[in-house]
Amino acid sequence: MTSRFKLDRIDVKILSELQRNGRITNVELAELVHLSPSPCLMRVKKLQKAGYITGYSAQIDVAKLGETLTVFTEFTLKNHRQIDFARFEDALKKIDSSVECHLISGGYDYLVKFVTSGISDYQNIIEELNDREVGIDKYFSFVVIKSPFIKTSIPLTRLFAGEL
Repeated sequence: MTSRFKLDRIDVKILSELQRNGRITNVELAELVHLSPSPCLMRVKKLQKAGYITGYSAQIDVAKLGETLTVFTEFTLKNHRQIDFARFEDALKKIDSSVECHLISGGYDYLVKFVTSGISDYQNIIEELNDREVGIDKYFSFVVIKSPFIKTSIPLTRLFAGEL
C-alpha cells in the first residue's frame, strides 16, 4: 500500500540523486543531501513505501547489442469511449516493442514509441494490431534516424523548488 506525504527539499534532492545514480551507496547519498546515513536511509524507505520510488533499473546501450529501429507512431482511434481507449492500451501493453505510450491532446489520440529489430518487425507489429481490430482509425509512423541525446532524469529540484 502506498501513502502520499508532503515532500520537503531534502526528499526531492534524494529523488533527484537516485534518478541520476540508482546504485549510489546510502553513505554517498547521505553526504550529497547533507544528512547522516541513518536518517537518509529512513527517508529513502519512506519514499519507496509511499510509491515515489517505483523501482531501479540499468540503462542499456542497445546499440552495442546490435541494430534496432526506433519508431514513433501517432494513432487515432475510431471511437473515443473509455472502453475503446482501454482496449487499445491493453493491446499495446502486450507488445514488448512498445516501450512508451502517451494519450495526448491534439490531432491524434496516442503517441507510441516502438523499438524493434527493423522495419519488417515494426510492420508486422502494426499489421497484427490492425488484424486484432483494437479500434485504430489511422496511424502515422516516424522513423528515428538519430537521437542526439536522451535524458533519463527529470530536473526535479528545478520543477518543484517553488512548492517546497
